[in-house]
Amino acid sequence: MADDNGNVLDTLSPGAVRRIHLIGVAGTGMGSFAGMLKAAGYDVTGSDENVYPPMSDMLRAWGIQALTPYKPENLDVVRPDLVIVGNVIRRVNPEATAVRERRLPQMSFPAALGSLFLEHAHSVVVAGTHGKTTTSSLMAHVLVEAGRDPSFLVGGVTQNYAGNYRVGKGAHFVVEGDEYDTVYWDKGSKFLHYRPKTAILTSVEFDHADIFRDLPHYESTFDKFVRLIPKDGRLVVCAAYPNAVKLARACPGEVITYVAREGAEADYTPRNVRFGPEGARFEVVERGSVLGTALVTLSGMHNVENTLSVIAAARGLGLSFEEICRGLATFQGVKRRQEVRAEVGGILVVDDFAHHPTAVRETIAAIRHRYPERRLWAIFEPRSNTSRRNIHQEDYAHAFTGAARASLKVPERHDKVPVDQELDVPRVIEALKAQGIAADSTVDVPSLVERVARESQPGDVLLVMSNGSFGGFIDKLLAALRARMGEG
Repeated sequence: MADDNGNVLDTLSPGAVRRIHLIGVAGTGMGSFAGMLKAAGYDVTGSDENVYPPMSDMLRAWGIQALTPYKPENLDVVRPDLVIVGNVIRRVNPEATAVRERRLPQMSFPAALGSLFLEHAHSVVVAGTHGKTTTSSLMAHVLVEAGRDPSFLVGGVTQNYAGNYRVGKGAHFVVEGDEYDTVYWDKGSKFLHYRPKTAILTSVEFDHADIFRDLPHYESTFDKFVRLIPKDGRLVVCAAYPNAVKLARACPGEVITYVAREGAEADYTPRNVRFGPEGARFEVVERGSVLGTALVTLSGMHNVENTLSVIAAARGLGLSFEEICRGLATFQGVKRRQEVRAEVGGILVVDDFAHHPTAVRETIAAIRHRYPERRLWAIFEPRSNTSRRNIHQEDYAHAFTGAARASLKVPERHDKVPVDQELDVPRVIEALKAQGIAADSTVDVPSLVERVARESQPGDVLLVMSNGSFGGFIDKLLAALRARMGEG
């Protein structure tokens, strides 16, 4: 019987509906899912408060009508058989309210993905605090290059496919498993809907302080996740995180370990790791025996670790080492993951999504490996609900090792972050200065753009890290650098 959340469906046969409407369609995940539904043959529409590029252009290219703003009348226009509600939508949303009142069939995005695509696929889910987007994109590309014709849905724009998704005819579906909550009526993690047959668990460190109380609460959702893997399934877990290995013991299926530390006790380890302009080259040791040498077009030990997880999972799926290496060597990366945006007058600008202190530290180390002779200036916006908080105060103070200079933007006040829990940016700056790093902070983007454009020098690498748009910082910086260099 329907409850006060309306006519919520947990499962649905793929052939039971034709017209699907997505509320919150302009978000990266929802927009990509809309494209995937359209590619799978459904009639798809959507609505959002604001629809702007690049998602507006993508929806138009896919032939998906996006109505704005949210209003009950949108439902009269599109007459959906099913409504999919995004997790940014609040209960009071007028269109979501109308869906409840009219008892229209509705699902969350994760539940719909699980029912319509994953139910009859071999679901390969990449979960963990760090590295999900890169690892899931690499996993999908390896399967494509090996001729397995997989489907995938990941959280970033893959450079090989210029998009977030692919609809294939093969047995495998690679999905990035997000631990964030599902929808307003379901506060469980998205990945609990993804029916994992093979899973990768990259890391477990406290994150998403807006929805998880503490580390044990955060770990509890991963405990639920690993228990979903069937007896004939497989969990590949990173041995660098003892708590993740401990959680993996609850998995009913086979557990395989990996770690990017030579000689460590794990099923998959590297040997003779070397970094160069082409990426990382290393020998792969599988249960004590050398499989051969792999080249992956990524940098940093964290990406060696991500690559080992893909190798371990792919071996479990029956791929030969040669097939795997073909995918590794032709992977072009993901937008906003160590993405080179431009080089202006000898000043290289690199864009990265890093925001957790571990990700900041590992990204800086990776860029140092890639450009060892160049001065590194790290520019960071603590934007996420967790990075704005002082829960990682000390971690950020030690996350910038390897940078010659660091600039932090002081985050605006946020109604979800109490004043006494805010990150103390001046304290971070003082700690960095004590380590010999030239550090400063600013409260607004224009003055930061002006400072970086004025004081950067030919040969510098400007590493810009944020999990948001950073107020258009990179585009404004590139324009300022070009003006300074007379490039117009």
